[in-house]
Amino acid sequence: MSTVRQSAPGATRSCPHCRTLILESASICPACKKYLRFDPGAAARAVPTFSPLKVEGTIKHPDVGQAWEYSVLVTVRNEKGEELARHVVGVGALHSGDQRTFALDVEVFARDGSGVPGRGT
Repeated sequence: MSTVRQSAPGATRSCPHCRTLILESASICPACKKYLRFDPGAAARAVPTFSPLKVEGTIKHPDVGQAWEYSVLVTVRNEKGEELARHVVGVGALHSGDQRTFALDVEVFARDGSGVPGRGT
């Protein structure tokens, strides 16, 4: 008997631990890193097959002037430019001399753990 859910690719559910929207096929929540069910192959699938997009940047408030407020926004669009999702993932303020580093990783998984075609896996 398999303990892995069979569902349509891209189907989602809420993590029972942190309530983040995650893939239904996930055995480990990518947000809180908690295990969602017993799955002997979960460790192998927990590592992304590859990350086609990684962006990191740092902003630093100069030592003079008023505080800067910021909102971290992530937007996902399809090939037609239509907005599929838009989420504010964090807000805050930078005061004189403060610094923040922001990173975005898009992780791609194969549902069966076999790798992604065309990526040498």
